[in-house]
Amino acid sequence: MFPKVGKARNVTRIIAKLDIKSQYVVKPIHFEGLRKIGSPAQLSRGYYEQGADEVFYIDIVASLYERGYDLAQIQTCAKELLVPFAVGGGVRSVDDFSRLFHAGADKVVINTHALQECPDVITRAARVFGSQAVVVNVEAKRWDGWWECYSDCGRIRSGRNVLEWVKEAVERGAGEVLLQSVDHDGRRRGFDVELIGNVIGSVSVPVVAASGAGTLAHIKELLACCTPSGVAIASLLHYGVSTVGEIKSELQECA
Repeated sequence: MFPKVGKARNVTRIIAKLDIKSQYVVKPIHFEGLRKIGSPAQLSRGYYEQGADEVFYIDIVASLYERGYDLAQIQTCAKELLVPFAVGGGVRSVDDFSRLFHAGADKVVINTHALQECPDVITRAARVFGSQAVVVNVEAKRWDGWWECYSDCGRIRSGRNVLEWVKEAVERGAGEVLLQSVDHDGRRRGFDVELIGNVIGSVSVPVVAASGAGTLAHIKELLACCTPSGVAIASLLHYGVSTVGEIKSELQECA
């Protein structure tokens, strides 16, 4: 696994997030009601050319359907990119990490298996590949005064408190957190700023904030309150509301 050449970037990375089902990038609302957007390879290449600092490729139904990932499709996407490429969905073992790295991933994203069955897979993967290669995906749902971790595309409860789980995951060796909100996903009404701020304050590793950007103002509001390492964008890009370049320009003007 060799590092890819990155582009100059802002302090806060702008990340294109691709939710994958079969051969398509899709866009859910509350992780449901999937709408087809387009080809993973074409979209990843397009967002890279717009200036994305990174691409997240998440097969959102692999664990739910208990199926493997499409290595050929992942390889095709990886060949289009010269920025970090994080891949997840259906990851259950250190061998899965290895296969994805050989397919072109720079980082591997894990949720369901680590959360619901075997958290030690984080520890083992971090020992073999390094913490920087292990990203824990958190699907958070707000209850009265706390957030619960969900898995399997926001469908299955874990009973685990988000803040407790992210601390444990980092202690086990996770080097990054992808934080998604089941409540805000696809709504395009803004981020769960309170959730993001609490998670950032709980761990010492980079936190990527996702779920809720419907306008550039929503990103500005988030960054005015919190300091995520990156902001993962889907709807704004998929529906042509803004390009990566426009988002970066707007943020630079406000810096």
